[in-house]
Amino acid sequence: MAEKEKNFDKFQKILTTMRARLVGDVHHMADLALNRNDSGSSSLPVHPADVGSDNYDRDFTLQLAQNSRATLQQIDNALKRIEEGTYDRCEICGGRIPKRRLEVVPYATMCVKCAEKEGL
Repeated sequence: MAEKEKNFDKFQKILTTMRARLVGDVHHMADLALNRNDSGSSSLPVHPADVGSDNYDRDFTLQLAQNSRATLQQIDNALKRIEEGTYDRCEICGGRIPKRRLEVVPYATMCVKCAEKEGL
């Protein structure tokens, strides 16, 4: 049992570090997308192509932030599973998620076999 707890501690640290980094990234992306870092407006005329590029960049950044928020939710769920003692259990079949899979995707919820069946 001590070995299992030790592994969970390792993954908890990894997940906590990932979470902190993503939270900072999401805040930074939101600032960029919402032009909070803009120091002021210019009196120069704006070309329509520049407006289109700016809109694309903003939408792309907002989508990245949304994807990061989804990953944050998965990380939070994984941290909760660690607390509950179900971290290394597949949510589909109930079998163990291999340690090697968790090292690659520490917030994985399914074993490889079930993830393949689900098309993930």
